[in-house]
Amino acid sequence: MNKSSPFYAHELLPQEEMLDVSRESNKLVIGIPKERHLQETRIALTPDSVSDLVKDGHSVLIESNAGISAGFTDHDYSEAGAQITPNTQKVFESPIVLKVEPPTIDEAQWLKPNSVLISALQIKSQSKAFFELLQKKKISAIAFEYVKEQDGDYPILQTLSELAGTSSIVIASELLSQHESSTGLLLGNIAGVAPTEVVIIGAGTVGYYAAKTAIGLGAKVKVFDPSINRLRKLQSRFNENIHTSTIQPKSLLKAIRRCNVLIGALKGADRTPLVVSEELVEFMKKGSVIVDVSIDSGGCIETSRLTTHEDPTFVLHEVIHYGVPNISARYPRTASLAISNILAPFLMNIGNHGGIDQSIRFNYGLRSGTYMYKGILTNRTISNWFDLTSRDINLLIF
Repeated sequence: MNKSSPFYAHELLPQEEMLDVSRESNKLVIGIPKERHLQETRIALTPDSVSDLVKDGHSVLIESNAGISAGFTDHDYSEAGAQITPNTQKVFESPIVLKVEPPTIDEAQWLKPNSVLISALQIKSQSKAFFELLQKKKISAIAFEYVKEQDGDYPILQTLSELAGTSSIVIASELLSQHESSTGLLLGNIAGVAPTEVVIIGAGTVGYYAAKTAIGLGAKVKVFDPSINRLRKLQSRFNENIHTSTIQPKSLLKAIRRCNVLIGALKGADRTPLVVSEELVEFMKKGSVIVDVSIDSGGCIETSRLTTHEDPTFVLHEVIHYGVPNISARYPRTASLAISNILAPFLMNIGNHGGIDQSIRFNYGLRSGTYMYKGILTNRTISNWFDLTSRDINLLIF
């Protein structure tokens, strides 16, 4: 270093200028087939989101009547710029296939080699043959539930959990007053009448929004969870006092004996742990209501069992049980709007980055949600579950 200069000699030499190389945008062709699962009523994109994508130069192909259950007609999508076709196979042959439910093996047979699949995964309902088929076709697949932001949030999963938590209280309110086995109670707090008591098992996103909705209606709420950290986090989000407790048999029994509504909102790594035994359910009041939101992963209440939207309830021990999985599908338009608001920007991002390869490389959320990249499994959970070989996606794209 020269005493008369604060710089070293090599720092004063001319340096190469580093220019930002712009990535050319890529026009996407997106196919949206009709959902054929018996209880699936949602659609991945609304007409407004389709309109935004078309204005950005992308093409959207939608199967006839794909949005009818959510209140969106073929005319709505046609006016938004989408192409409508009755040919299911043609839609599945699109370069990018966008669904809410994962495709069946028969539907996956129609996927073109090297195409992109974006949908929920629902690993517990999948088979090894499904992933082997995707590998054979060299598919790049992204799962809603695995898309994770850098702050640790799961945007799509969190939105659906918010809807499920809110819905659980709305459904409980309807059953508490209108079901043939109910006692005609109003879920809330009326002057001179004791407030309705709600017990929530689970302090995650579903539990929080269930508690928020119940408190908003004036109910007295108690939340139980095995994790003191989750309880502390939930409690800090409320301005008012809310009763929280770890799962202790005596405290849980006392709360369940007094409650009018019991919400199961607990999740486990594989199967949801059973927290409320049949013996505890027998202590519940006549005409009280159980809504087990965690039923899709086994349920946390022993007396719960799977039901359908067509026949959603059953009565056991004089307690009304609601055990419909995929609870957000009960409100298909709201759920579709919520999903579309998240998926549309992701699709825009893919186009702006020049395609799926560049987008996965530069977008952490999409990269975390990718469980298969060009036929190579990149998710360790799936690998362990189905005894398949997986590789780190970061070693494939960088």
